[in-house]
Amino acid sequence: MGDSRPVYLRIADDLRRRIDEGGLAVGDRIPSRSELKRAYEASDQTVDRAVRVLKAAGYAEGQFGRGVFVTDRAPLGTLLRSTGAVDSPFAAQIRCYGYGGRGAPGVPGASVPGPGDDSTPSRDTTLTWEATSSETPAPAPIAERLGIGTGEPVLCTQYEYLANRHPVQLATSWEPLTITEGTDVALPERGPYARRGVRGRLAAIGVRVVRARELVGSRPATTPEAEALGCAAGQCVTVVERTHFDGDDRAVETSDIVVRADRWRLEYTIAFTS
Repeated sequence: MGDSRPVYLRIADDLRRRIDEGGLAVGDRIPSRSELKRAYEASDQTVDRAVRVLKAAGYAEGQFGRGVFVTDRAPLGTLLRSTGAVDSPFAAQIRCYGYGGRGAPGVPGASVPGPGDDSTPSRDTTLTWEATSSETPAPAPIAERLGIGTGEPVLCTQYEYLANRHPVQLATSWEPLTITEGTDVALPERGPYARRGVRGRLAAIGVRVVRARELVGSRPATTPEAEALGCAAGQCVTVVERTHFDGDDRAVETSDIVVRADRWRLEYTIAFTS
């Protein structure tokens, strides 16, 4: 029985298999358009579509004027998610395979495991983050997660978590201004309670955060996300939606954590009770 797959998928699958089996190593050039056209008796459009599929899957990247090359898809690290996590838009810890070091306590990102942990920290890695905050009307999906009306004012904070100045995680956090406006905790990165995480900051104004819910999914990367994370637009990213609730089951903060799906894993600790 003949192969019923479209030609562009056959090309992409064959190239993926060669990469997975080591026939094409990291840094090797993907066969050129003319080479693939001859090998598969395909048109320019078919070959270009196959290469786009390969790029979107994170297997290859184009280099201007040089061609398309196999990318490094080895995991960068693991995001450790647990009930003991710092309640910030990022994971409390990142177990990194290529990065090491330790972030400051309460960092809206993470600390990398230090002595006694499973990783081997590198002494020359600088872990930092950047954040910008602005007031904005709540978009409908965010309003639904926060249990407020669409268009109600929220504080939106966008984070980039960097290792040696290279973004490895992105996050966006939204907090209803009805809770924090006019208080010392209105800005997560400023004031006397800056960088203490959601629970620490809101406790300072009498709001007790008692639980968080996470939903994990995947979607294609937007163009800005792709540019920041060093992947192709449309490539798969992992998105963690994390929402904090107070004792009255009111949502007090929600955030989206975005990482490259091909480079990061999520690790959850699940404790069993008798």
